Formats: sequence, structure tokens, C-alpha cells
Amino acid sequence: MSRVRDMTWPSRMPEDEWAEVAEGIPAKDEPFINKFLSGREALIVEEKKQRSDHAFRQSLSPLAKEACSIVDRIRDEEQKTIWTNEFEDILARKAGENLYPGMMFSLAKDKMEKTKLWQIIRKMPKGALLHAHMDAMVDFDYLFDVLLEERGMHIHCVTPLDTKVAREGAPIKFKFCKAEKGSGMSIWSSDYKSDTPILLSKAVEAFPEGGRTGFLAWLKDRCTITNTESIEHHHGVDAVWRKFSSVFTILNTIIFYEPIFRKFMRRMMAQLLADGVKWVDLRLAFTFFYYREGQETPEPSYERMFEVFGEEIESFKSSEEGKEFWGARMIWTGIRVLDTRKIVEDMDQCILIKSLFPHLICGYDLVGQEDAGRPLKDLLPELFWFKKQCAQEGTDIPFFFHAGETLGDGSDTDQNLFDAVLLGTRRIGHGFSLYKHPLLIDMVKEKRILVENCPISNEVLRLCASVMSHPLPALLARGVSCSLCNDDPAILGQDVSGMTHDFWQAFQGWDNLGLAGLGSLAENSVRWAAFEDQNATEWLEGVKAATLGGGVRAERMKQWSVEWEQFCLWIVTEFGDVEGSLEKLMRPTEMDI
Repeated sequence: MSRVRDMTWPSRMPEDEWAEVAEGIPAKDEPFINKFLSGREALIVEEKKQRSDHAFRQSLSPLAKEACSIVDRIRDEEQKTIWTNEFEDILARKAGENLYPGMMFSLAKDKMEKTKLWQIIRKMPKGALLHAHMDAMVDFDYLFDVLLEERGMHIHCVTPLDTKVAREGAPIKFKFCKAEKGSGMSIWSSDYKSDTPILLSKAVEAFPEGGRTGFLAWLKDRCTITNTESIEHHHGVDAVWRKFSSVFTILNTIIFYEPIFRKFMRRMMAQLLADGVKWVDLRLAFTFFYYREGQETPEPSYERMFEVFGEEIESFKSSEEGKEFWGARMIWTGIRVLDTRKIVEDMDQCILIKSLFPHLICGYDLVGQEDAGRPLKDLLPELFWFKKQCAQEGTDIPFFFHAGETLGDGSDTDQNLFDAVLLGTRRIGHGFSLYKHPLLIDMVKEKRILVENCPISNEVLRLCASVMSHPLPALLARGVSCSLCNDDPAILGQDVSGMTHDFWQAFQGWDNLGLAGLGSLAENSVRWAAFEDQNATEWLEGVKAATLGGGVRAERMKQWSVEWEQFCLWIVTEFGDVEGSLEKLMRPTEMDI
């Protein structure tokens, strides 16, 4: 048969010729095609055995398996009906707007919070939050209302805020004053004298762009990575980090006035518990002053702050609202960009507070933009000094290092991963570039180091365009133990202290994860939480033993497992075909037979 024909597009065979060709195309149920497909499925199954969540999936109860199946169906249904333009009013949509599963967080947030899947994941027992910066944990609508209600609060700045440009970038601060300062002066006027405190209530009323409502909108904009900023990836990582870092300077002058701090703590814990989070390992950089109620002079150390920190945790746990909350501890964080003297002085404060409040300090870390700061290899003298001082004081403060929060490959920031592992870090914060290092991955698995993943943070801070391009699935596929965390939810746009946004994004973005994968990540968070002081050997044994151990970790993992089964029962009852689900659960399995 001749194969020469007119190749103009579209090209079609004559019908008689096509009939002859069609006869030679194998049917889909040909034995050799079935054999190919069977081998293909076997290969996929074999690869999935290497996933870090494989053991968790294998141990799922029949009830949990049915719940996972139900949630998969809901996810598929919502992807076809909600995360598509097919059912949207084209005229009502913004120009250029597209809907799709796993789209950028800031664009998806409002829509995701109205879905059935959101209701389910919101109710999920999420265990422990292992990576969260305390000063970015409480929703700003609440925090700023508290700020405005607090008598005696003043606002000040190094420059007048008389222009829109000045209001967009000048370093504003807040402070308590016993008597009104700056009477007759306006911070919004060119006549304002540098750093003069202005009574906040009067400054709010005189705000030039809408009084109180405008002031709150302006302050929130100054303290948030806005929707526009979060999607402007073409400006690069450094630009968004400049805005991100500037926020903490403002927040630290609000949060650490004692009356506000107490309300902040209660709000944070209540929101976490409402979101299914029972425990939090907080991080905090001690670059602020702490003020007692009614005092203009700051405390000489952080002892009073930790007294209040501990009091509020115990008060919440003993309340009716917080009786199921397990508690919180602090990973002390130094600033990596500082010089040796400042870092060592900060380390010395950490050791002092640990000696006074051993139950509240659980580790040490270094924070700040990794690319712009000193790499861990440059900080080795300070870190070894710290370990020596801890030994001399008879205490052990383990490392929980940020590492690999970068797009680099072979850069100093990327290689922080090597130093973190060699220095004995118990967990790795972010570990975004870890997937590029096959040998390190093996070491992380062997040493049972958990990676604290923060997908929304990594997206908003421009390491990836959306959850779809995040490297967490690569780590899970290689068998690396991971957890999901929210990092800086108030600043990054989540608005609440909980983790539902990150859990929802991960579930929506990655087909291989599913509800069982989320369950595994939540169980990991309990398994690697720093509930109590343990030396390196005790820590590793506890992580290995999991529920079979004898300490606090094992007890709380058992408690989480009960909550997981209750959650799965709720899903089956609330969203499943109850009769059909019960029939499946009662059906004998191969093991029963």
C-alpha cells in the first residue's frame, strides 16, 4: 500500500485505507496490552512503597479507608465544579482570571474557605505545629483592635508621615506612655518632630485617608504581604523579603506590652485549638523590648516575658475552652545576620532563660533571610561556643535549624543543609532545596530528621509559583519524614493561627497525597514535637518507638490516633452514604477469610 498522499492539514486517509489500517490496531483488551498495564500498575505500587506515608496507609483502619475514599470523591467533584471556569459567569470574572486546582494561594483563599473540603480539613486533628514564628501568629483584625483599645498607646516614627510615600515605607512604632505626649502635634503633618510619641487614639481619628477605618486598612497593609505583592514573582525573593522583614519591627512594638501580650497568647492558643492543633513549638527572635503593664521603661531581661508566657499557657490549659490543649514551648532564635558579639550575647540570654524556665525553652535556631545572612559554616565558632556553655551549665539545648530555604543549588544557603545535618539538628525548617541532594536525603532518613514544610510561605515568599511546583511531594516520594506548618500566617495572608490553609492547599495540589497523606503528616508532627527535654539518644529512641514508647510522645501519639478515628467516623457519618459505607465496613477482607 502506498503511504504517499497530500499532507495538507488536516490530512485524512481515504475511508477504505483507514479501514485497513484500523484492523491492524490492537484492541484495548489484547492480552499483551493487559500485561503491559499490569506491569505498569505493579511498578507504580512498588514505587509507592518507598513513600514516607506508606506505613501509615498500610495501617489505616477500614473506617479510615472509607473516609479517605469519601474525601477523594468530594475533592474530585469540587475540582470539576468549583475549580473550573466552566460554571463561572464569564462576565463576572475579573479579566484574565482562571480557576484551577492548586492555584496560587492568595487568589484561591476566599473561594477555598467556602468549600465542603474546607469544612472537612478544618475539622481534622492536625496534631502539633512545629514551625511558626510567634509574632506573626495572631490575626491582625483582632490584634489591631486590641491595640486601639489599649489606653495610653502612642505611635511614633523617625519621619513625618505626611505623604503617601512616607506612609508606605517609614518605620512606624508603638509604645505605652503614662501621660499623653506630643499634644497639639500630628504625625501626619510635615511639622511632626522625629520620634515624638503621639496619642494613638488622636492619630487614628486624624488619619488623612479615612479616619479609623482607613488607619486600620493602612496598618494591615503595612503588616501583610498583600495579594498583589504575593503574586509579583518577577520582583524576586529579595524584594518580598524586604517587606517581610520590615513587618516584625512594627509588630514587636505592639505585641510585647504585657496587657496586649496576654490577650495575644490567649487568642493564639484558642485559634490553634479550634483548628485541631494541640501543641505548638514556637520560634521567636529576641530583638524587642518587653514592657510590664503601665511601665514606660522596658524590662532588663526576658524573665518577666517568660513568666507571663508560662502563666498564660497554664491558664488556658486549665480553662474550659482550653482543657484539650497540650501546651507550647519556645525555640529560641538568634538573628543570623548579626555579628559575633551580638549573637553570643543572645545565646547567653538563651542559656540563662533555659536555666530559669527549663520547661519553656526546647531548642535553638537562627533566623532571617538565609540568602542575605551568615551561613551556618560561618557561624560554627559561635555554635560550638554555645554547645560548650550549655555543657558547662549542665543543660542541653538542641538545634532545630532553618536550612535550605533558597532557590540556590550549591550556594552557601543551599549548603546550610549539610551543616544543619552535621550539627545534629533534630528537624529542618523548610528544607526547600533538600530534594536536590540525594546523599543528604539518605542521611536525613537515616538520622530520622523531620522536615518542617511551609508550602504557603514558600509560595508567598517567591520560592515557588504555587503549591503545584513545591518540592514536598519529591521528599515524600523519597521517604523523608515531613510535617506541614504555617510559618507566619498573619503576615502571609492566612489571617488565622491554624494550619487549615496549608493542609487544604497540599491536599488540593497533589494527587498522591489524599487524606491519608495528610493524616501521616499530622501524625509526624506529634511524633517529632519537642514535648519534653531529652538528650540525643532519648530523642531518637522516642521518635523510633512512636506509640510503643513510654514517654509523653507515645501517649500523645495514641491520643492523636483516637482523634483521627473519630474524625474519620465523622466524615463517614456526615458525608458518606451511611448504609453503603456500613456495608463496606462489614464486608470481610482477605485477612478475615
